[in-house]
Amino acid sequence: MSSSAVDSEDDAGAPRRLRVVVLVPAYNESGSIGATLDGLMTQSRPADLIVVIPNGCTDSTAVVARMYPVTVMELPRLEHRKSEALNRAWAEYAHDADVVVCLDADTVLPPNALAAWAKEFGAETAGRLGGSSSKFTMQDPGLLSRLQKAEFATWTDTALRRGRTSVLAGTGCAINNAVLRQIAARGDREGPWVYTSQVEDFELTYRIRELGYVCQVSPDVRAYTDSMKSIKALWGQRMKWQVGTVEDLLDLGFNRLTLRDWGQQAMGLLGVFLKLLWVAVLAGSLALGVFHIVLFWWLVPILFVALDIKRAMRIPHRDWKDLAIAASFFPQEIFMWLRSGWFLASWWAVLKTKITRRRIDRWEAQYTAEEIN
Repeated sequence: MSSSAVDSEDDAGAPRRLRVVVLVPAYNESGSIGATLDGLMTQSRPADLIVVIPNGCTDSTAVVARMYPVTVMELPRLEHRKSEALNRAWAEYAHDADVVVCLDADTVLPPNALAAWAKEFGAETAGRLGGSSSKFTMQDPGLLSRLQKAEFATWTDTALRRGRTSVLAGTGCAINNAVLRQIAARGDREGPWVYTSQVEDFELTYRIRELGYVCQVSPDVRAYTDSMKSIKALWGQRMKWQVGTVEDLLDLGFNRLTLRDWGQQAMGLLGVFLKLLWVAVLAGSLALGVFHIVLFWWLVPILFVALDIKRAMRIPHRDWKDLAIAASFFPQEIFMWLRSGWFLASWWAVLKTKITRRRIDRWEAQYTAEEIN
């Protein structure tokens, strides 16, 4: 048996191959599902089973998927969308797996991914490993995509330094299935993925951590995924992420597992306040005719540029354009204003929902934004 096939040892010390099942939920991904499956076909450590779950598709996603040696579980439009699709496929095909890999249908894994994840979960120290997220990135050459790539590179570096993450990104992650079975046994859900959260990845990761398991970003697995190609699509995606996260945090409360996430929310709101304060001071000084430029002020953008260039040096597959964007200050600054915008809008949306009891379907809003663009 090759070393890539031996993932752990059984109780008697004999080599044992972990059963790895890959779940690929898909909604109208006919243009990308082929590349996703091509990536899975070239793994140095093949999956034991790959299940593609087209749900509510109006295109040829299922047709393309059936061209590959995979199981296709075609479903109608589901009320609970991705979470329900994952629960159904998990119950039918992955309940007895050792490791469950969740992979978006617009994401490509490099050939080492499954072998690296199997090694992580098969290691002697893996007893408390609940989940391992990929280091996901984009390779689209557009400006907006490059800004997202830089953002996720910073997120990845932070998570790797900490050795922990509070979100196992459904874009591409591997999860200890013994933990998923424990979570599925809870009385508030039909499977591991809950239906009340608009960011099921965050809620699931919290439940894994709540059981005492570690969730990390893999140091060895990278995933290549699509970016949002327009401001409208990006706004729809981030409003779903941010609104869902705030809703979940309000439900989960303030505790040792949510402390860092609440801190990030506080820092985000502080950033919004400081930006609004800067606009107010600038407008006031101009109106009163007391505005004048101080040479010292130039040190602030220079410092920001230096930090952006330092971060840009950590971007995977970077080129001179990534460094030029970091050095030019304004693209990153505009992106930061956008982030403050959806941060403020999301908190207002959550408060509005609490008052009116009318909840917007953020999945549908994101789909609509992507289809329009």
